[in-house]
Amino acid sequence: MLHLQVFTDGSVNTKLKVGYGAYFVVSGLNVSIDLLKDTVKVKRFVQTSSTKLELQTLLWALGETVALANRSDMVLTVYTDSQNIISLPGRRDRLEQSNYFSSKNKRLNNYELYQEFYRLTSRLNCGFVKVVGHQASSKKDKIDRLFGLVDQVSRRALREDFCVRRGGVNVSGNVLNIEKTLLCK
Repeated sequence: MLHLQVFTDGSVNTKLKVGYGAYFVVSGLNVSIDLLKDTVKVKRFVQTSSTKLELQTLLWALGETVALANRSDMVLTVYTDSQNIISLPGRRDRLEQSNYFSSKNKRLNNYELYQEFYRLTSRLNCGFVKVVGHQASSKKDKIDRLFGLVDQVSRRALREDFCVRRGGVNVSGNVLNIEKTLLCK
């Protein structure tokens, strides 16, 4: 049986609705982070939000992992800091029974992604582990340090996109000196 660990994270600019998702897959946790840096995959998503980006990134990562591994005897452990993703398996019955409508009879924002999540994970032997993101280095264990890699890569991709594509200029054309300084470091 093939055991794989999947680490996913995303970083989004909520004003521009642009984000970057990042993931990598390992077959063991005793891998050097330096060796993993070149294996992290990054993808740009548009018209997204924090919640949507985490789901889009996870679905992309799982889809590619399943396609590349091409095995039915695979066990996946997904590491994420997304509380929404962690809670989805426990919410399945309620969401399906309500046909993805809220108690106020409004269609849930990401219902199509939720449906895809359930379609995909129902075919997989897949578990989810909540990682505490953005904590002090002294409190990080091996999992936290591995997760930090996707966190750093997605944030760097977003920063570089903002600096290169927009040159530190906002939609109205005003230079954002403070934001540019913070984002382009």
